[in-house]
Amino acid sequence: MRGRSAKRRAAVASAGVASALLLSGWAAPAAGQPAQAPAVRAAASTADACTPGQPPESPELKPTTPETLEQVYRCILANSYAGSAMDHRDLLAAGFAAFTQELHRRGIDQADVTTPPMSGDRDRDWQAFIDVYERVEADGDVQQALAAAVVNGMVASLDDNHAKWVRPEPGEDGPRGLGISVSGARRTNLDPAATEPLFVTEVIGDSPAARSGVRPGDVIVSVDGAPPFLGGTLSEGVISRLSATDGEPVRLTLRDPASGRERTVSVEFGPLDPPPLKASGKVVDGDVGYVELPGFYRGSADDTLAEVERLRADKELRGLVLDLRGNIGGGTNEVSRLLGAFAHGKITSYQCDVHDECTATRTDDSVPLLGLPLVVLIDRACVSAGDDFSAAVKGLGIAPLVGTRTAGFVAGSAMTYLLNDGSVLAMPSLHHRGPHGELINTIGVPADHQAPMTPRDLSAGRDPALAKALTLLK
Repeated sequence: MRGRSAKRRAAVASAGVASALLLSGWAAPAAGQPAQAPAVRAAASTADACTPGQPPESPELKPTTPETLEQVYRCILANSYAGSAMDHRDLLAAGFAAFTQELHRRGIDQADVTTPPMSGDRDRDWQAFIDVYERVEADGDVQQALAAAVVNGMVASLDDNHAKWVRPEPGEDGPRGLGISVSGARRTNLDPAATEPLFVTEVIGDSPAARSGVRPGDVIVSVDGAPPFLGGTLSEGVISRLSATDGEPVRLTLRDPASGRERTVSVEFGPLDPPPLKASGKVVDGDVGYVELPGFYRGSADDTLAEVERLRADKELRGLVLDLRGNIGGGTNEVSRLLGAFAHGKITSYQCDVHDECTATRTDDSVPLLGLPLVVLIDRACVSAGDDFSAAVKGLGIAPLVGTRTAGFVAGSAMTYLLNDGSVLAMPSLHHRGPHGELINTIGVPADHQAPMTPRDLSAGRDPALAKALTLLK
């Protein structure tokens, strides 16, 4: 039973706060190795800005106070990609809007919670904001929810898919969920290019979904009675329900793609036991090396190359297929190192600030060239560092790409900042461009040879992208 993306999502969730940042471009540690934080910029000069550093696996959480909110405000202005060019009043307006919306949702709105006047001075405007915020007195849980709304509102206003606030909920102990991934989602995010039908792409072994008889290729007709698509647009509510970690059992109506028969199953949320992220290889078609790389975790490039050498020890290979489908991203250093096995002396990408001052990232030429013809498999679930690697492979003419366009979820590598409540703010200070300065974020990298996976393919155990790759290596 295939379980590529679902297992990878659960593996990241199981590794604590640090690995929860992997989607933001934070370089996850290799299995058994300690977590290491990415390079960090200096924080703002004020002592209350934020502290750059390594996120702990099990932080001691405290209430998110007005002082924490000020840390977030000043940290974003000092360290985010857009911070130096940002009007701080837009940041405060986003936080205030989220705050008042949460008040309304909870039925505790107040007549005196009105938009404070803004002078244009960062310090005075912050004080005006917090004066209104503190007019609301609530118990601990509600106050925490209001503070969280402010933080998430400010972070969301950056419109940066690698900006994230991470605060684990009390009692979180390992990954939970249904144990499936579906065709219309990039991890827990809806794919804006999703097309009908919605179908199951991965099922974790011994997960609640597996025990309920859910299989790869099953077409999802409805979720709790609601159709996945409305007017041709995938429902965010459906994706949120399927990617949740807890809640009432989910009622799925499924259609077998081969027979057309429908069935309804009830799937409960439960613990998941995924394998660790790790490159794995095998020989296919007699003499072609195949390596599946689930993410650019720390040490992933060397793991991948070790797998190739292991396969070469027993067989003379005529080529290599590198499978990045479902790759959940990771560190740019790993991308540069792995690209160094296929090309030397090349610029692989650029990291640019908001004023378009850019620094080139280059291949790691200390890595010996493999000397093998290469084909790379990609899909809509290949994100972040997966986008980065694919853009370099295509832009530099290293190898053909087979499958479907990548996610385009590659704003920039996040740097981590520790806050006084034990939570972590992650955000890029630089944004990614491709090897020729081209924008990849929100656009993705198109495949040279289209080979989408269909429900019938999954149900029958066929892999059209791999089949096409093997013909290219003949």
